[in-house]
Amino acid sequence: MSWQIGSSLPGSHRAIEVMGDLILAPMDGYSNLPFRSLCREFGSAISYSEFINAIDVPGGHNFVNEKLVFWPVERPVAFQLFDNDPQRLLEAALKLQEYQPDFFDINLGCSDRSVSGRGAGAGLLRTPHLIAEIFQKLTAALDVPLTAKIRLGWDDASRNYLEVAHIIEDNGGALIAVHGRTRQQGYAGVADWDAITDVCRSVRIPVIGNGDVRCVADIERLKQYTGCQAVMIGRAAQGNPWIFARLDRHQVPLDQVHQTMLVHLERMLAFHGEWRGLQLFRKHASCYLNPYTLPKELRQQIMTTSSVDEFKLGLEHIFQVIVEGQSKNS
Repeated sequence: MSWQIGSSLPGSHRAIEVMGDLILAPMDGYSNLPFRSLCREFGSAISYSEFINAIDVPGGHNFVNEKLVFWPVERPVAFQLFDNDPQRLLEAALKLQEYQPDFFDINLGCSDRSVSGRGAGAGLLRTPHLIAEIFQKLTAALDVPLTAKIRLGWDDASRNYLEVAHIIEDNGGALIAVHGRTRQQGYAGVADWDAITDVCRSVRIPVIGNGDVRCVADIERLKQYTGCQAVMIGRAAQGNPWIFARLDRHQVPLDQVHQTMLVHLERMLAFHGEWRGLQLFRKHASCYLNPYTLPKELRQQIMTTSSVDEFKLGLEHIFQVIVEGQSKNS
């Protein structure tokens, strides 16, 4: 399936063609180029960067520059920004526009205290007038569409998601991704799909649904229940890029899990360098191996080694142990 971002907007913005209805969520520490590109190959339709603090953009820091690197085959690519200052966001977006993303996304959903506590991320949901100013300023100045990822509100007493959705649409926003929880909930409780449905019915721009998609069946349930244009998947994709190919983990052959881990590792090493790449890959490895019952010492062996060769040998041994265990149980 194909659909467009920005097709209903006035002016000269180019409409962005999107091929597919599954999207990897922007996740700090996870949605870097190695993992994004892997998910893209399995079927993720858009590549969102890890979120970028507008305060850090003028400094040209390496940790910012890493987030701006993408492969052409990843397009459409979105740079996600966060801050509570409309002017800083404008200046950051104008500077980053040189890297030619297909669109920018404003993070209105991060619940982490270090972000929301200073009025950015989900903290902006408490100041709708600032959201309006952000979208007014950026949509007037940028050459590409502007979108947002939101939550339902700060807490249950201030679920202002419809107000925020209308502000985004009325001020030139091209798309809204809705996580069906409040900032107070974090990732606890149940995502409110009825609220996502409300947004879908209330705006004309595309809506992406997000929250409590844990398996392939949940994808279709969320789409049918809410009428959303596409589904964004975050935590359920960690260690499971196959979900974008509409495969649940139990459907993925063991040798494919092993080979995919090695491909992912090699991309991490190439992108981050050998030492840092291996360190950062450990949390991904833990997610890949999480479905299997393994002796504690085997996990510790690969999670503590600083040698890539030792890691690969340890990983091979782990998969041999898994195969032997499956043979005994069959």
